[in-house]
Amino acid sequence: MTIPTEPIGSVPRPPELLQAIADFDAGKIEQGALDSHYDAALSDTIARFEATGSPVITDGEQTKPSFATYPIHGLTNLAPDGVVIPFEDGHTRQLPRLTAGPFRYRTHADTYLEKALGFASVPVKQAVIAPSALSLLYPQDGIDGYSQDAFIADLVDEAEADIRRSLEKGAHNVQLDFTEGRLSVKLDPSKGLLKQFVGLNNQVLGRFSDSERARIGVHTCPGGDHDSTHSADVDYADLLPLLFELEVGNFYVQMASEADRPRVLRIIANNLKSGQRVFVGVIDPIDPRVETPEEVRDRTLEAADIVGADRIGTTDDCGFSPFADDVSTARDTAFAKIRARVEGTALAADAL
Repeated sequence: MTIPTEPIGSVPRPPELLQAIADFDAGKIEQGALDSHYDAALSDTIARFEATGSPVITDGEQTKPSFATYPIHGLTNLAPDGVVIPFEDGHTRQLPRLTAGPFRYRTHADTYLEKALGFASVPVKQAVIAPSALSLLYPQDGIDGYSQDAFIADLVDEAEADIRRSLEKGAHNVQLDFTEGRLSVKLDPSKGLLKQFVGLNNQVLGRFSDSERARIGVHTCPGGDHDSTHSADVDYADLLPLLFELEVGNFYVQMASEADRPRVLRIIANNLKSGQRVFVGVIDPIDPRVETPEEVRDRTLEAADIVGADRIGTTDDCGFSPFADDVSTARDTAFAKIRARVEGTALAADAL
């Protein structure tokens, strides 16, 4: 049998690209020079991705400023003092705050996909940010002349377009990054915020057909930035039953770094609906040690035994560098881990 395996998204950027971005921000180089560095990084990333044997790849998010802010990067109706997301090691990330309407994406994800397809010879998936994450841009005290309801209506339209354009452009599938799902339970243990997030995302997903939703997935993890997480202490039992209410065909669930994988896998088995597949994380991007193919095989077989071999795939727990400035994982290490995932998944398929 064959067990599908896919990456999550990001790969650490080459040092030359990071230096070029810094030089551009400092006014030392022009846009054309920066674009040349982007193209070189993208070409190298896709070549190395394909060399791992991965049957599905991404562009490594080489040209995204971050997995979360790519649609709004460069908008003029934003202030820097938005929601703060604290990580366990003490560092934080801060979202911008919307200052005026209407809300529009400045960049849609299909622009990245189109570029990647020009370099790739295997299927390419496209990651997009979930609308629930961008809903946090709207300030709690509101915006004069632009109600929250009007903002949500605009957000739903833009999020639909982001997904649809990538599907129509030829993405193998589209993955919604929903790392705020687990965090929402930490912020609101009553799970009211999580239910709100699921409802908002389903407003968007409800605009797609069954066949389209079969090509759409959702990724959840406790965050992964500078080798730290923001919500790993939240029990998966508080997230997963509601997560599987999302109207998609695929789920990408961080699992390799979980302390009690069998328990979580049983929760998944009890809540996964007919027609849904779960890609279980078998690689921990935060751990600097490269997993062996045999470890990946054993983690995959464990998931197959509990969830069902025909209902699983394998993936990485998280992207390796969701924010462009995260260099906590070496580029070579990331590709070695990806290769281990591919080889270990094949070993598990052979065993089954």
